[in-house]
Parts: sequence; structure tokens; C-alpha cells
Amino acid sequence: MPDPIFVTDPRHAGIARDLYAVARDLPLISPHGHVDPALLADDEPFGDPARLLIVPDHYVTRMLLSQGIPPDRLGVPRRDGGPVETDPRAIWRLLAANWHLFRGTPSRLWLEQTFRTVFQVDTPLTTETADEVYDAIAARLAEPGFRPRALFERFGIEVLATTESPTDDLARHAKLAADGWGGPGGRVITTFRPDDVVDLERDGWAGNVARMGELAGEDTGTYDGYLSALRRRREAFIEAGATSSDHGHPTARTVALSPTEAARLYERGLRGEATADDAETFRGHMILEFARMSIDDGLVMQLHPGASRDHNRVLFAAHGRDVGGDIPQATGYVHALRPLLDAYGMEPRLRVVLYTLDETAFSRELAPLAGGYPALFLGAPWWFLDTPDAMRRFREAVTDSAGFYNTAGFVDDTRAFCSIPVRHDVARRVDAAYLASLVVQDRLPFGEAAETMADLAYHLPKRIFKLEKS
Repeated sequence: MPDPIFVTDPRHAGIARDLYAVARDLPLISPHGHVDPALLADDEPFGDPARLLIVPDHYVTRMLLSQGIPPDRLGVPRRDGGPVETDPRAIWRLLAANWHLFRGTPSRLWLEQTFRTVFQVDTPLTTETADEVYDAIAARLAEPGFRPRALFERFGIEVLATTESPTDDLARHAKLAADGWGGPGGRVITTFRPDDVVDLERDGWAGNVARMGELAGEDTGTYDGYLSALRRRREAFIEAGATSSDHGHPTARTVALSPTEAARLYERGLRGEATADDAETFRGHMILEFARMSIDDGLVMQLHPGASRDHNRVLFAAHGRDVGGDIPQATGYVHALRPLLDAYGMEPRLRVVLYTLDETAFSRELAPLAGGYPALFLGAPWWFLDTPDAMRRFREAVTDSAGFYNTAGFVDDTRAFCSIPVRHDVARRVDAAYLASLVVQDRLPFGEAAETMADLAYHLPKRIFKLEKS
């Protein structure tokens, strides 16, 4: 009988599998992430399953919070040092008892695939099997082959970029370099993330700036000294392997100020007199300053605006940043980026990878912009859009205007080290399915689709983030 909703071209699945096979075993390029470099520098065994897979995963903890389960019960540290659950098995059992909340979510996909492919645990997680799954993962974590460096090699990671502030002394990266370690054919590099010395509204901004000045050997009491300190720290990051910078701003606004105007705002910040408007203007101006620095030193700029940070004020007050309290917001790019693009959009020495949390902007703004300015590339869907469905929508929305080669490949954007291979595998499957749809529609020959598949998974991010070894 007719089945118009479910019937698809029977060739699609086979072609998708063939295309996936092209990329399945390619090395992983992870140019944008938040793994703590101490993990690999120290190479200590992981702790218990709960502290590895639940406590630091704000995708998990925020879902449970939405159902009235506070982070305290999941072992998330409090800012005031107050009591939280410390029994890892109790934390694990709590997740298992509420596993139904994650049906259909990417969090469940990441975790189940991590259980299966990293730890070889196939038992479904339920209230009844919670201890069995916990014990199986704990037994794996006790094996030498599950230490961080061993997993790095098994995952096939070629490049892993971590993210550090200019106030970081990069000691962990120095240790990795001294050890001569990056895995066979692999390496761990840093990324320059200056938000906490750029955002005048950030708690401790003035102290952060002073700390940066100490590390750089520059007097940050003046705006000129501040810019010199930023340049010095960028040099140190490049020496530690950095090929890109990373900028997370509330909006995409860019502003062209004169040096005198910028210095005036900077001095207000040092005096503690800067307003919210001052902070937004200064952030927008600094994007242009960083673009100028990138033209000089070659760092690829990554911009990811659009997060309303710490929207859940109660959660922030109790537990601080990066625990699931941020919310996406609508973000305009066409007019906001105009000052940056007027100045440098055609500059061949500048490369800007632009992300968004606002997928309504993909086809209306971002793809046409990337299709019109040589300096712009589209970053992968990230954070709330780092899902199979959203990644598919991304390809459907941007390919018409930007094609494939104005996009920058996949980034996993994760602190969860053990989920890295799973996330890349899912992205490769999504791209294989999309390319297969073009093949079955006779819009792309299979050979070209296969070449594109390898480019999206490996060659594009390696080239765009300047990760080729010299």
C-alpha cells in the first residue's frame, strides 16, 4: 500500500554508508574545544564514572535541573564551598532513575555511544542496571589503556586544541612540550581566548588585565600598554602551538573607534566607571583590534556571539559559570559585522570563522556573508545546535549560498574528552546522509561527494585552522 511519509529512495542508505566509510577512519581534527590540558599533561587515571561523565556535563545537569533536581545532588561544586553530593554511585543512580528525561536528546546519544564505543558497555542504562553499568565503566577506567594519553591515541586525534586565557601561564602546554608528547602523529595546542581581559563587565576584569600585564612584562595601566600586553601574550600562545583565537561576545557588534576613544573607555573600566554601553562598545572595538593583530601574526579568528550568559541567576549565584545557565538569543550579523567587513572582509591575510546560536540566521545572513567575503568562513553548529537534526538543517540552510568550501568543518566544542570521537562520528554520519541525498537526486556525482566527504571531515578544518605541520 502507499506509504508517502516513510518511503525514501532505497539507494540513499547504501550511498550514505559508502560515503561515511570514506571518512570513518580519518584522523580527528579538534580545533575548538575546552578539554583541560592538565588531563593530558598529567596523564592521571580518570576518577569514577560519575565525576567523569555527569558532574562536568552541563547538558546533563541542566536537564535534571529543569525537572527540579539541583546540581548539588549531582556533585556540582558550590561557589560558597557548601555541601554537595560526594557519593559517585548515588549520583550515577540518580541519573539512571531519570534517564527517561533524555529520550530523543543528543545528550543521551553522546552518552550511550560513549558507553558503547569507548568503554565497550552495551547494557542499557536503567534503574535496575545502574550499578552494573557503573561497575563496568569503573573497571575500564582502572585499566592502563583508559588513561587520557592512551585514549587520545586510540581515538585517532591528530590535533586537539584547548582554550586558555591570556592570564594562563601555559604551564600544562609547556609540560606536554617538555615530554615531547602529542600521541603518534598527534599534538595538543592552545587557543587564545581573551574574553576575561576584554569584557569590562566581567567580574575581576581589572585584576585579570593586571595579571596579563605581569605575564607579558607590559604596563597595562594605559591602553597602549594593554594592546602591547595582548600582542605579547599572543606571541607566547603561538610559541605554544596556537593557530587561532576564540572570542565569545554577547552580540556580533563590531565598532571602529579612534585610539583616543578606545583609550577613554579603557580608562573608565580601570576606574570601575564603565557602563553597560561602554562595555558593549569596547568589546565591539576590540574585535577590530584583534582582526588587525591576526593580519599581523596569522591567528585565525573564531567569533561566537549570541549567548545570554548566566541567564539563570540563581544557578550562577550558587555554582558560577559554565554549569548550564546560559541561553541562546537572536543575533543579527549583517549590520553588526559591517565595520569589520568594511575594514578587512577582503583582506587575504585574515581568516574569520563565524559561529552562531541563532539558526534562523544561517540562510538569511551567515551563508550569504560567507559567500560574499573571502575572509569569512562558517563554523559548525555548536552548543545547543550541536545535534544531528541541527547539523542536517545547517547543511540544508547554508549550502545554497555558501557551498561546502566556505564552511570550516566540524568542531566538537566540548569539555567531555571521552565524547570527542562520538561527536565527530555523528557529524560524519550527518554529512554522509546529506551528501547521499544530493547523489540520489542526481545533483552531485558520487565521486565528487566522496571527495567532499573527506574534505568536510578532515581536510577543510585542517586547512582553515592552519593546522598543517610546516
